[in-house]
Amino acid sequence: MQLHDVWFVIIAFLWTGYFFLEGFDFGIGVLTKLLARDRNEKRVLINTIGPVWDGNEVWLLSAGGATFAAFPEWYATLFSGFYLPLLLILVCLIVRGVAFEYRVKRPEERWQRNWEHAIFWTSLLPAVLWGVAFGNIVRGVQIDAHKEYVGGLLDLFNPYALLGGLVTLSLFTFHGAVFASLKTVGDIRERARRTAGFLGLITAVLAVGFLGWTQADKGDGTSLVAMIVAVLALVAALGANKLGREGWAFAFSGITIVAAVAMLFLTLFPNVMPSTLNESWSLTVSNASSSPYTLKIMTWCAGIAAPIVMLYQGWTYWVFRKRIGTQHLAESH
Repeated sequence: MQLHDVWFVIIAFLWTGYFFLEGFDFGIGVLTKLLARDRNEKRVLINTIGPVWDGNEVWLLSAGGATFAAFPEWYATLFSGFYLPLLLILVCLIVRGVAFEYRVKRPEERWQRNWEHAIFWTSLLPAVLWGVAFGNIVRGVQIDAHKEYVGGLLDLFNPYALLGGLVTLSLFTFHGAVFASLKTVGDIRERARRTAGFLGLITAVLAVGFLGWTQADKGDGTSLVAMIVAVLALVAALGANKLGREGWAFAFSGITIVAAVAMLFLTLFPNVMPSTLNESWSLTVSNASSSPYTLKIMTWCAGIAAPIVMLYQGWTYWVFRKRIGTQHLAESH
């Protein structure tokens, strides 16, 4: 395995970690309208991710930075061709971060309600758009001989990519509901479990359709194994949720995300962005990568920094591991 292959695996790992962690973040944001019955329950849901949401976004920064450094041609074509959807995601993430911080700065109900609306929409839109983006990456887009995207914005919203967007939205919301049941107490915990059961069934239907389509179009034996793992893990998550085993349910919903993302990258390799105009114009791990020397330096840096970051983030989750409920809220905010 050459270094550009190693960095393809590393980038796949970073995106997988991002979707695993930010997935339940987005899900909680969507559930502030679907699950919470009053302002206090919205506060409880937001507080479940309050200590960790910004740390989860580090994985996105790492994935984007690694793509830029390891595969500059991939980064250039991706961010120029998908400019408007990715810009919208970026704006949503900025507004979402501001909403978390500014919501509690003033006690007026209207002020807090407006920021809560912002949290909902800036969680829902990225959850959809990430699925659309990766659906297009796997399916392939119109790339010419100069490695430039020559399609239009509407070309990105094709049936396969839109189905991918629905899958990520439903899967992240299900993941968030399971996380809510794991992190809360009282009535909201029970309703989170019931909501997770309903969302899980919707997710199962959508995911089987999307992953089956992917397998039929581009899959092989290894991607089939990943698909089977994703489906079985989702079924196991539903079963554990039904039995009230929230920890196991969250673990299995996480495995579902990991296996599904792994399947997408397995069907993609050795391409990083296939061309639908001419297969020989596709961006691959070899023609889109940086020099071997650059990849070697990056590998040493990643080997030193990555374990430190992961240990710190794991420690953060351990510190804030306890359940919360409305009885734990302060009188203000």
